[in-house]
Amino acid sequence: MGRKFDHLADVEVFLNVVEHGSFSAAAVVLSTTPSVLSRAMSRLEARLGAQLLRRTTRSLSLTDAGQRYADEARDAFARLGQAEQAMRSTTAQLSGKVRMSVSTGYGLQRLPRVLAAYKRAYPLVELDVDITNRNVDLVAEGFDLAIRSGPLPSSTMAARHLEASPLCLLAAPAYLEAAGPLATLDDLARQQCIAFVRPNTGRVFPWQLRDGERDIDWIPPASVTVSTDAMGVIWLAEQGMGIALCPRLFAEASLAAGRLVEVLPQLGGRTRAFSVVYPAHRGLSAASRALIDMLVATRDGSCLA
Repeated sequence: MGRKFDHLADVEVFLNVVEHGSFSAAAVVLSTTPSVLSRAMSRLEARLGAQLLRRTTRSLSLTDAGQRYADEARDAFARLGQAEQAMRSTTAQLSGKVRMSVSTGYGLQRLPRVLAAYKRAYPLVELDVDITNRNVDLVAEGFDLAIRSGPLPSSTMAARHLEASPLCLLAAPAYLEAAGPLATLDDLARQQCIAFVRPNTGRVFPWQLRDGERDIDWIPPASVTVSTDAMGVIWLAEQGMGIALCPRLFAEASLAAGRLVEVLPQLGGRTRAFSVVYPAHRGLSAASRALIDMLVATRDGSCLA
């Protein structure tokens, strides 16, 4: 059997040129010259019988065929890297560093037990956990993975579902004693509401309710607003300052302790999804993949010892 893939070095040249935007920039990264890379590109295009790059004196751009080939080639190299990592992980204990980003709500309520179990299983792995309510740029800021909530925009990120937590309306018992009638959505409109403000827009985040069979995105008449950290609505609700809406998983401890109680459960039924995301085109380390697998396996923490 002859060598079928002796052109892979040229494919790597192509991906580097695409990533860095020019032959000159890619040549610096690969410690060679632009002319060497140009010849490699010519060989690859001749082999494929297709033009991959449009070249002018000022710029490079991908052709449609080049875009398709770049996407497929990235995936192939990522799978090859994953196979090598998997083989190494079978012969040596996992080590290295994993950088992850997570919001305060999920970071406080779900993550500690998972990370503790992970460190018991893989004590040589260094964990760098950034607990923030800012959507970090995983690639630009060097993160391996992040946990995100809500619908995921289409991007270069791969994702695995973790859980969907029911949304619920909550209030402190002391608030409810003085709240007056509270049985319908109209009654809710007359209550003190604690709303979360989107940091990127400055607008109140709609409450996602369900009235019978009808989904409603309802803007609460907020007497108090919270920005940046969604956990703030829970802390203020515990002090009797009004009614809050949040994923149940954020308020489990407060509900169990009786600091908060659920109100108007008939308006519930919608959920907030949580997913672990990671760059699709970059090969995951064995340590990162093991953490993702543990997050997915344990989900709500019920499988942890």
